[in-house]
Amino acid sequence: MGNEHGKKSTAGPTELTPQRITLLKTNTKYSEQEIRDWHEGFLRDCPNGKLDKKQFTAVYKQFYPTGKADNFCKYAFDTFDANGDGSIDFDEFLLAISATSHGDIDDRLSVAFDMYDISGDGQVDLKELTKLISAIYDLTGTTDRKGDNDPKHRAAEIIKKVDASGDKKLSKAEFIAGCKNDPHIRNMLAPNV
Repeated sequence: MGNEHGKKSTAGPTELTPQRITLLKTNTKYSEQEIRDWHEGFLRDCPNGKLDKKQFTAVYKQFYPTGKADNFCKYAFDTFDANGDGSIDFDEFLLAISATSHGDIDDRLSVAFDMYDISGDGQVDLKELTKLISAIYDLTGTTDRKGDNDPKHRAAEIIKKVDASGDKKLSKAEFIAGCKNDPHIRNMLAPNV
């Protein structure tokens, strides 16, 4: 009787099971207590265990009150919503927080690349990079977008400087190597790395 092939977990999205704690400890640098503390805060803000795009944007707006977070959050949300279900659950949230704040420079730049690769083709082209630079400007309230600060000009300069293969696109390896070797580009594309 019933499903003999596999058992579904009876734990809901808000329950922090020992298995989930073990998985999160293995994939983050957080202790069990830190995971429990993050979980408690997450559920306080998202009692159903899911963070939707609107809530995600509201959180970012608190960190950047003078900027416009909507465009940037659209890209960031899609990156952190690893399973593509239109919401961020606690596991996705904690893995993203860990990678962007505690990961080594390669991990953090890898997350940044995934966010910039809007098309998901494993390459960042001029159009994608221009959109993201504009979104970062919106987020940070940068209004000077002329000359060297023009998003398209800045994107073209970054690609010209970092594109080792000469195909006018950046692979993840080119992106990571280029950002690591140029502090100005690293600060522009992956601040706090």
